[in-house]
Amino acid sequence: MQAKIDSGDNQPLVGIKEVFTTKELLALSQRIIASGILGRSKHYSSLLEYLVQCSLSGKSPKEIELAVDVLNRGDDFDVSADSSVRVYIHQLRKKLDSYYQSYEHDSAYRIVIPKGQYTIAARQRTSNSVTEISHDEQKSNLRLNNGLLLATIFLLAINLIYMTITSRGSSVEISQVAAEHPVWDSVLKDDMPILLVMGDYYIFGELNDNGNIARMVREFNVNSSLDLEKMQFSDFERAENYLDLDLSYMPEGSAFALARIVPILQSGGKTINITMMSDLTTADIRENHIVYIGYISGLEKLNDMTFSGSGLRLGRSYDELLNIQTQEYYTSDAGLPEEGQSFKDYGMFSTFPVSTETQFVLISGMRDAGLMHTAQALSDSETLNDLVVAMDNDTDEAVASFEALFEVVGIDRMNFDANLVYAAIFDTNQIWATPEPNQFN
Repeated sequence: MQAKIDSGDNQPLVGIKEVFTTKELLALSQRIIASGILGRSKHYSSLLEYLVQCSLSGKSPKEIELAVDVLNRGDDFDVSADSSVRVYIHQLRKKLDSYYQSYEHDSAYRIVIPKGQYTIAARQRTSNSVTEISHDEQKSNLRLNNGLLLATIFLLAINLIYMTITSRGSSVEISQVAAEHPVWDSVLKDDMPILLVMGDYYIFGELNDNGNIARMVREFNVNSSLDLEKMQFSDFERAENYLDLDLSYMPEGSAFALARIVPILQSGGKTINITMMSDLTTADIRENHIVYIGYISGLEKLNDMTFSGSGLRLGRSYDELLNIQTQEYYTSDAGLPEEGQSFKDYGMFSTFPVSTETQFVLISGMRDAGLMHTAQALSDSETLNDLVVAMDNDTDEAVASFEALFEVVGIDRMNFDANLVYAAIFDTNQIWATPEPNQFN
């Protein structure tokens, strides 16, 4: 717990020049900027410096002046139609509050932006201490919890691998047999390193009336800190109480899939690295074979590539795929059943070259059951043989460029039975073509 000095919001405002000299105020603004509390956007530091200069000169700038002089808007900026200045001021006000929650607890005065004004003022801080966790400490604790969660997932995967090896003497042989199947040749039979990409999801916090984090929020259209900042500007009233926590999570089925696939990749004796989808770069795709493990909804940067030459398209949600040729929909209901009830899910596999040197392998599902079955299928030589038979083409080119869809029956997130409902050659000529728009937006 961190002791936080009461902000003294009930204390009267004081003229900035009554308590700070010019030198002191400029030094304070630079300390705030250097702390990193204002974030990556240069607009906040520029806005703070501009307001400080205006306060020192006794000027109270108009909204249009802030838009033009600080935010680089045009002279035709319409303050009645665009609320970006007000949003920036509101966010800067909160960032100043956050600064004093983390730094300079013993300062006699704090600088504030009075509500409804575009100026800097001073407010005396009281000496009453209250025990409260600051936003930054909450973020730090949540980052720690997030790290522990990821560590737990990977430890679970390692335990699953260990239990598989120790409890079943033939499991290592099974992995080796699967690794020798032609389907895996494209990533195991050369010197190119392998990068395991885990599909993760960005989450952020929602604050209650007391300014504490009340719950965690996940939205499909918000996949990064930048996305959250954009939403705060486009839908201010809705996102006013959202806080970036720099957190993400992964599905439970990823641990099972990781335990199935890692022994196969290790059989090649190659360098294997791992990263989160949120950290994947274009250079990674160019310099490594990519093996993706996660939900279809977690593909993000790899989404267009996955469906570019595919005979499938996303349907009305990430829980639905459309067969372009037959117009048949494959829809998961894994998110609907109650405990103990059976449900239908879908697992997706595809493999294709993304360059002359690198290969992409997708091991995915709409939900946990589909993901787990796909990993299980890719680690079983008989199922791999069935995939090649279903394609009716066992050439090296076909085995290195095809996709498949499994219909999976599950109970309580576990896969119990499955059928292969779709298998087709992947059209590699479309990988770098202009992608067609998906039905799902």
